[in-house]
Amino acid sequence: MLDIVFSDAAVPPSGTLVLASFASDGNIRLIKGVDEATGKVLARAAQAASFHFERGETCVVLAPGADYDRVILLGLGAAGGEDAEMERAGVAAARALAAEKVGGADVHVVADPLSPGALGALALGMVLASYRFDSYRTAPGAGQNRPRPAVAPTLTGVSVHTAQPDAARAYWAPLLAVARGVCLCRDLVSEPANMLRPPQFEQRILTLRDLGVDIEVLDRDAMHKLGFGALLGVAQGSDAPPRTVIMRWNGGTQGEAPVAFVGKGVTFDSGGISIKPAGGMEEMKTDMAGAAAVVGTMAALAGRKAKVNAVGVVGLVENMLSGNAQRPGDVVRTASGQTVEVLNTDAEGRLVLADVLWYTQDRFRPRFMVNLATLTGAIVVSLGIERAGLFSNNDELAGNLSRTGEATGEKLWRMPLDSCYLDLLRSDIADFKNIGGRPGGSITAAKFLECFVAGVPWAHLDIAGTASTPRSTPYAPKGATGFGVRLLDRLVGTYYEG
Repeated sequence: MLDIVFSDAAVPPSGTLVLASFASDGNIRLIKGVDEATGKVLARAAQAASFHFERGETCVVLAPGADYDRVILLGLGAAGGEDAEMERAGVAAARALAAEKVGGADVHVVADPLSPGALGALALGMVLASYRFDSYRTAPGAGQNRPRPAVAPTLTGVSVHTAQPDAARAYWAPLLAVARGVCLCRDLVSEPANMLRPPQFEQRILTLRDLGVDIEVLDRDAMHKLGFGALLGVAQGSDAPPRTVIMRWNGGTQGEAPVAFVGKGVTFDSGGISIKPAGGMEEMKTDMAGAAAVVGTMAALAGRKAKVNAVGVVGLVENMLSGNAQRPGDVVRTASGQTVEVLNTDAEGRLVLADVLWYTQDRFRPRFMVNLATLTGAIVVSLGIERAGLFSNNDELAGNLSRTGEATGEKLWRMPLDSCYLDLLRSDIADFKNIGGRPGGSITAAKFLECFVAGVPWAHLDIAGTASTPRSTPYAPKGATGFGVRLLDRLVGTYYEG
């Protein structure tokens, strides 16, 4: 993850310089000192490029003199922008640096007179946009007769120069915790499925103990005693043992009911006997993105010492084929005691969540419960990759989530949960069947989950379209987005903390 360092306001003598300013004074104040050292090259370059410091606009000046490799002029637009606008400016800076193939740590940002809070938002945008998953890249030519295609250098560090470095560090500390949570989520979603089976996922979660998170693990025997027949039915086809992992952050008042987050953690989804098509099946390593978002959120809350009691619960399974795999037509008994006829083994995420949702509300009696899951392809048909589907039994919680989504850029769209959709889930031989047909597929999946929520304010976020992206987005490169971490952290901070 990109390292951000705040230092005094002195302009650095060399390296790559990012000069950021509002449109109103960009050509007058900010570049004046540097411009004198470069023989007024910057002012002439800005004029020649018709550069007006509009928000997110960049202008690159190579080798302008004064020992600078390059200077990147960065527009901040009109003064007085929101933090989200400063984040987007940081994204633009990171993309300009990437386009110039700038690596290492000799990069400096000068953005006086931005406030410490605005500088923190700018830095957050740079961190999120500069993320790369390089765990499995080797050195060029290693073990080969010819070098592999060159990979752009990695930007490792940025110094942000300000007259108030101490205040900027204070603002940055909680944002850094959130950035780490997002990057942790992205790392988990990016991992190949052979490297992140349920036991390995468990080990990654255990590292949150270093942040003060209490962690409890339920193995197969413990889940069997609790009656997790739906989750265990999904897991029975794999030789990787399932896990339910419970994370608790106790930052609020002792005895106060916690907020709760629940995640679907199918570390690979073959579809089971209702097997998926081969094309694109490699993407099913991301079917644990809901669990990853919960883990990232708990890391963010603990990392910034949030004044709230929070619980995160994730059900970790592989959905595989074998002689012991669940069959279409099987009936399972859930932790709630209700029974489900499994008509399609590829509708497995809702079975995992049925048990974990019931367990979470029954044990912890939370103030609210939000689950995240890459649950249905139908939500992608409905909303594409721009918004996640929001389903809720509580208008206040749904409203809080929607407003927070707009503020963070992790946008939601509320979908219906009318009672008539439940009729599509009636089984001839059990209480429910796990699919309701193609029409309204994301809605019937959410309605199924609601059957395992008893009176607790609850929201289901179907993130199948937003957990990973085939192209760069404002805050993420192609691949895992970390969707949900910033949303849930801001939700807690705005409405439920302290």
